Amino acid sequence: MQNIKQNSLFLLLGIAYIALSSYFIWNDQGYLSLFPLGLIAIYFAIYEMEWTFLSLAFLTPLSINIEEWTESFGLFIPTEPMLFGFMLLFLLMQIRKPILDKRIWNNYIIWAVTFYIAWACVTSLTSSHPLASFKFILARLWFIIPVLFFGTYFFKKRNNIRIFLWLFVIGMVIAILYTLVVHASYGFGEKEGHWVMWPFFKDHTIYGAIVALVVPLIFGLYWSRKYNPLFQAIILGFIGIVLLGLFFSYTRAAWLSIFAAVGVWGLIRFKIKFRWIASFTAVLGLVLFFSWDVIQMEMAKNNAEHTTEEFGERLQSATNVTTDASNLERINRWSCAIDMYKERPIFGFGPGTYAFEYARFQHPDNLTIISTNFGYLGNAHSEYLSPLAEMGTIGFIAFLLMVAAIFYQSITLYVRWPKDDTEMRTLILAMILSLVTYFVHGLLNNYLDTDKAAVPIWGMCAMFIALEMSLEKKAVSNQE
Repeated sequence: MQNIKQNSLFLLLGIAYIALSSYFIWNDQGYLSLFPLGLIAIYFAIYEMEWTFLSLAFLTPLSINIEEWTESFGLFIPTEPMLFGFMLLFLLMQIRKPILDKRIWNNYIIWAVTFYIAWACVTSLTSSHPLASFKFILARLWFIIPVLFFGTYFFKKRNNIRIFLWLFVIGMVIAILYTLVVHASYGFGEKEGHWVMWPFFKDHTIYGAIVALVVPLIFGLYWSRKYNPLFQAIILGFIGIVLLGLFFSYTRAAWLSIFAAVGVWGLIRFKIKFRWIASFTAVLGLVLFFSWDVIQMEMAKNNAEHTTEEFGERLQSATNVTTDASNLERINRWSCAIDMYKERPIFGFGPGTYAFEYARFQHPDNLTIISTNFGYLGNAHSEYLSPLAEMGTIGFIAFLLMVAAIFYQSITLYVRWPKDDTEMRTLILAMILSLVTYFVHGLLNNYLDTDKAAVPIWGMCAMFIALEMSLEKKAVSNQE
């Protein structure tokens, strides 16, 4: 009898919602129909917190930026409102009854991220645009607090790691399939390849970066355990879709980042010692330094354009700094970032201020056909030069320390993880390589201020921390 009453209530509420939505849409007020959905989301966030958190992985590749319609501010729906709500909810929970393991404060990643955010707060006080800087910090916090800090709580359950990765991969496969279908209707043209991923992705560069990030994950999920023939065929289909998405993204940086990930896999797989890597890097650096004039002369002879659809020519165009507008504009943005740093080397111009300031640092010789005189809607096209210009020397060091902490923590975790646990070792290695693709790509672009990159990256960092704590707990129990 109780179930009948509950079903009747849900049916009546459903009919009422459809009726109200129809009325709002009829009167050009369709956005008001989203209000009940917001209430439903709040209910699930409170009473089904674990699954709501995990659903972020699936929704992130499919989120849509409402900036295209509002023309006033950017907000990814539904992920960013969910993340902001989670941040407030988790903070209230932590104040009322702490749920976080205190051992996270002994983790290098947490130290490095905390230092980075603390310095961002300091430089916001000296910012040329304080309001923009504090908005930047708030946006970073609603990624970092729920996904990184509280993610360590959810990923204590080992199965949640696999579920999160699978949901993100499936969401991304859907986005890639949509993009491929739209792209196919234009004959997979290079020009159309710049925007066919809309509305899920702004352009082909961020799309390519996240597709590249998914490549190691899907291979890791495939190799981590044995599946029945049907499921194995499905995963192989997913792999084919992801690789097609990578190829037709026409994103050179994404392709190169995969080669870098393969190189890192080789170093880890064959246990190349760190001192050999450091020695090789030092020698390579000296060769580049003393041969730079010759290299520049050879690059000046390269006229390959990135607009070609041929894979080899497109890769070759990555070193064309003579006629390729994309490369030249990237150099223009980098030069602006360096000049901004020279003007304010200690505190920088403030977090999130590059787009407001870089225009006046553009040299006439560096301007390209895609440069803007007012410098609006621009970024530094580098995860590394952006903090250099916006947060000065310490901000740049803080970001480097954060990247170093992520790879040190993850690689040492992989080395220490029990060799008989092949499933988790495979997933840890896949996540390491996934992060390699992003931070190599980060030399040429920066997307950590978007949910597309922030959710998977901070999510994987939370997994490393949770796994590290489980390893420590197991070691202590063995000693006892």
